[in-house]
Amino acid sequence: MEILDAYRSIAARSEGLFKDNGSRFIALAYPVETEEEVKEIVGALRKEYHDARHHCYAYRLGYLGDRFRASDDGEPSGSAGRPILGQIDSMGLSDVLVVVVRYFGGIKLGIPGLIRAYKTSTADALSQAEVIDKVAGKTFRVTFDYLSMNAVMKVLKDMGLQPSAQDFGMACALEVRVRLSLEEDFRKRMEEIANLEEK
Repeated sequence: MEILDAYRSIAARSEGLFKDNGSRFIALAYPVETEEEVKEIVGALRKEYHDARHHCYAYRLGYLGDRFRASDDGEPSGSAGRPILGQIDSMGLSDVLVVVVRYFGGIKLGIPGLIRAYKTSTADALSQAEVIDKVAGKTFRVTFDYLSMNAVMKVLKDMGLQPSAQDFGMACALEVRVRLSLEEDFRKRMEEIANLEEK
């Protein structure tokens, strides 16, 4: 069975804007990997844009994109969070948060108008972002003795892996990130020569 471990995200924060009948919709897109990051960013934006009426957002996380949420933050149900999430999905992105800050202009836009505003501002922010390819993986800690050093290094070289940290003290240890599609092969090869633990 083939493991799909590559997916698309964005490299850095980007902004978009949409105006309609005096209302301003400022869309801010961020690369994120955890719900904690989402909470921190949304909290910071609520403080920064404390005078805005709504801070609607949506995010999708993980290489499978299986963790997601859409918040209307007081707008009519389905008129804000869903259109934001829809734009993230239409670009095939994950590990992305988009927050749209709305300043009310005094004229109600109606649900179709709100959907269009949240959708358009999000699309603008995401179109400004640099889309990057990400690879899902796991970090392993490998411990081994000096006699096994050449065998361990050969596996890393053969699989095109770079250790992120290494310690050659009394015993040898290194950390290496392995993409999911190579994980089983890596485990098999390492189990023959070294001790392996997931980090």
